[in-house]
Amino acid sequence: MTKEELIKRLADIEWEDFEVKEAKSEVPKSAWETVSSFSNTNGGWLIFGAKQIGKRFEITGVTNAEKIEQDFLNTLNSEKFNTPINPVSKKYNIERKQVLAFFIPISKHKPVYYNTPANTFVRQGSSDRKAHKPEIDAMFRDQSYGTKTTEVVENTNINDLHKGSLSRYRDYMRRFNPASVYNELTDMEFLKKSRVIVNGKLTYAGLLMFGKRDAIDTAFVDFRIDLLEVPANSYADAEPRYTYRLDEQENLWEYYFTLFDRIKNKIDVPFKMSDEGFAIGDAAPLIALREALVNMLMHTDYFSPAKPRVRIFTNRIEFFNPGGLPKPLKELMETDISLPRNPVLAKLFRAVKLAENAGYGFDKMINGWLEYNPGTSPDFNPGIDYSIISFYLPKGLKNKTATKKDVERDVERDVEKDVERDVVKELEKTLTNNELLIVKEMISNPKTTSQKLSAILGINERNTQKYIEKLKKKKIVQRIGPAKGGQWIVVNKKK
Repeated sequence: MTKEELIKRLADIEWEDFEVKEAKSEVPKSAWETVSSFSNTNGGWLIFGAKQIGKRFEITGVTNAEKIEQDFLNTLNSEKFNTPINPVSKKYNIERKQVLAFFIPISKHKPVYYNTPANTFVRQGSSDRKAHKPEIDAMFRDQSYGTKTTEVVENTNINDLHKGSLSRYRDYMRRFNPASVYNELTDMEFLKKSRVIVNGKLTYAGLLMFGKRDAIDTAFVDFRIDLLEVPANSYADAEPRYTYRLDEQENLWEYYFTLFDRIKNKIDVPFKMSDEGFAIGDAAPLIALREALVNMLMHTDYFSPAKPRVRIFTNRIEFFNPGGLPKPLKELMETDISLPRNPVLAKLFRAVKLAENAGYGFDKMINGWLEYNPGTSPDFNPGIDYSIISFYLPKGLKNKTATKKDVERDVERDVEKDVERDVVKELEKTLTNNELLIVKEMISNPKTTSQKLSAILGINERNTQKYIEKLKKKKIVQRIGPAKGGQWIVVNKKK
C-alpha cells in the first residue's frame, strides 16, 4: 500500500480489511484481537498512529516507531500466538507524524489465536468478534483441508459399497464419458484407481459416494442432504414452514439424481434437460443450478454438525454448504484455482462430466443464470464455516412450489416407501443375500434387466435367472408385461 493509498483509505470508513489503532507509545492489547481476526478471515491492514473520531480518522502518530514495530513483530513470532505470523511492515510520514502499517495475511493454519483457543477472533464488518465454538471447530478441521475424506475408514471393505449405485455410476460414465480410461477397468481396478478403496478399506469419500446407508451412518453422524420447499420468501412468512422435504437416500450418487430431479422442475424453461443433468439444446439456467448442486456435494464439510441444504423459496433457490472456502471468494472467482475440500469426490463427479475440471464453476453459475434472469447474478455469501449461493428468480415469476396435490402425492409416495422398507426388513429373515439384492433393485428400478442384475450380483446371467425363478416360485416377485418393455413388481407387500 502506497502513502497515497493509505491517505485515501484514512479518508474513508473502516472496512473489513482495514483497522486503525492509536498506539501512541505502545502496542495496544486490542491489536491482538485484530491480528487473530484478519488471520482467520481474509487478511487486512492494521494501522498504528491514527484514531477514529465519528466517521473520520485523525492522524495521531506514534512516539517511538522503531520500538513499537519491533515489539509488535516479536510478539507475532513468540509463544503468545499458536502459529508464527509474518506481516508486511511499512512506515509512513504523514502530516510530520509517523504512522505504521502492517498487512496481516490470511493464515494457512487457522484458527489463529493468542494465549488460548478461546481468544480466536473473526472479522465481522469493520469490527472483531470472538469466534463461536462451531466456527473454531471448523477451522481445526480445515487444517486438513483436502485430506480428511481421503483417509480410510477402519473396519470397512468392498462389501460396504452399494452394488447398485456403483453399477449405475459406471453405466453413466460409459454413456456420457465414453473416452474415459476408467471404462476399461474392472470394478476393483476402478475402485483402487479412483481411491474409493485404499489397502482394502474404503476412504471416507468412497463411502459417501457409493456406500450402503448403514455403513455411512456408522462413520458419519446424521448423514443427509436436505431439500425443503418453503411456500414463502422466508421461513418467518411461511405457513406451513415447508410443503416438501426430501427423503433420505442411500449415498451421494443417489442423492444427486433425486435432488436435481426436484430442483429442475421448479423453474420454467422453454427447453429440456435429460434426467442425467445434461442439456438438450440450450438450458443455461439448469446448467447453472446443476453446477451449484454438484459444487455443494463436492465441497461440503461432511464432518460438520450442519448439513448441506437446498431450500426452494418462492423467489429464489438457495444452496447452503457447510464448510468455508479455502481462499477469499474474489481470488477463487478471478482465477481457475481448484482446491476441492473433498478431492476424491471432485474427481468422481468430474469423471462423469458433472463438474468443471478446474475451479469452482463460478462462470457456469453466473453466465447460466444471467441468461435466464438478465441483470441478476447469483448471490455468493461466504462465511467462516459455510457458504451460501442464492439464485433469484425473475421479477413477477415465482417458483413452482408444491401444491396441495403435490403434498398428497408425496405423502402417498412416502407411505409406499415405508411399506417397501418394512417388506425388505421382513424378507431379510428368509432370503439369501443375492435374492435380497435382486428384490431391492426391482423395488427401486422396476424396469431393471437380468443383465443389470448380473452386474450388481457379480455373476453370470444364467445364475441370476436361477435366483429370479426362485423368487417367482416363492411368489415374491412377478413380471408384468413382455420381456422387453415390461417391469417387475414385488408382490409380497404388506397392506
